Amino acid sequence: MSIPANSSTSHLIGKEADFNPERRRFAKLALAGALGGTAWLAQGERARATLHNIPPGMKIAVQLSSDPSDEDLQFVKQLGAEYVTIWVHAEEATYDNFLRLRTKVEAANLKVWNIGNLNVHNMEEVTLNLPGRDRKIEEYKTYLRNLGKAGIFYTTYAHMGNGIWSTERESTRGGAPARGFDLAKAEAGYWDKKVFKGPLTHGRVYSQQEIWENYTYFIKAVTPVAEQEGVRIGIHPDDPPVPVLGGVPRCIFGNFEGYKRAFEIAGSPNIGMCLCCGTWLEGGKLMGKDVVETIRYFGQEGKIFKIHFRNVNAPLPHFVEAFVDDGYCDMYKVMRALREVNFNGALIPDHVPEMLGDRAGTAYSIAYMKALLQRANEEFAT
Repeated sequence: MSIPANSSTSHLIGKEADFNPERRRFAKLALAGALGGTAWLAQGERARATLHNIPPGMKIAVQLSSDPSDEDLQFVKQLGAEYVTIWVHAEEATYDNFLRLRTKVEAANLKVWNIGNLNVHNMEEVTLNLPGRDRKIEEYKTYLRNLGKAGIFYTTYAHMGNGIWSTERESTRGGAPARGFDLAKAEAGYWDKKVFKGPLTHGRVYSQQEIWENYTYFIKAVTPVAEQEGVRIGIHPDDPPVPVLGGVPRCIFGNFEGYKRAFEIAGSPNIGMCLCCGTWLEGGKLMGKDVVETIRYFGQEGKIFKIHFRNVNAPLPHFVEAFVDDGYCDMYKVMRALREVNFNGALIPDHVPEMLGDRAGTAYSIAYMKALLQRANEEFAT
């Protein structure tokens, strides 16, 4: 797992001019929110939200470990990528460490797209209103402030209450091991060393209303901080997007209409989507719109901040993650749709099947993505 964030050149990070959203689009969204009874920010308040300019063009990024080595950074440069994404644990999610990582990456003539914090991602306390919810929200606010202070203006967030669910690993092309999910065999979700055992992961069935109320409580608390710091928050789809897992509905970030309503509730240009193509493909018809339709809609609204560029062999109830060119989706259609809406965020390979050689899977995925991007740019240049 792992949007747009900082500027494309290191000397601009933290210094870019504020981005002024297209006024008519946001006026339309504000009106829609008012008519729907959602609590949008007033237009005057919206104007004070801070966004930083993102240069045009899609950016290829590589996900690295929490403390990338010189060899890691050299590998990124050899791939011809310009950006890196990094995930850290709670004790590493400090301003000093964020600044250290950014300085190290920029010394290698690369750029940091985002630094994620595993401890404030998939927070069961927040999603399910468990004891410690307000403490976790304050931790998330501190994390946003540290990002902004360090000149990193994007983060990915996931709102799953009982983790990512998988079953046994299966084989994809050439016998490469890959994540599998079979709904008939699903017993538990997992996140950052936590195990959420079914059939009821938290002892009862939650209602959709509870999940929506808990999301609203969270997003209304953190959005003002994101706006103040100029940080974009891209929300990842629930993986897998089964309507209910372990007694917990996946009703918000498990379908197209859920995302629409969630963005209306947030009412902020700083809140958008980390579109994981693989998760969207897992859902198939359950998502309400296919991945290309989703890109066209949310891309035109300026709501897609980052892409997890991956494929699966089939939609639910049983899928295996596949090589980018070996799933049921023609990924050029995805790349073309992104180019069509002038997406200017980052794309990373994600959940790559295991190839022989430690870095081979990442290298293969990046090369394929670069070829698709070149083709899309050439097509739109004519």
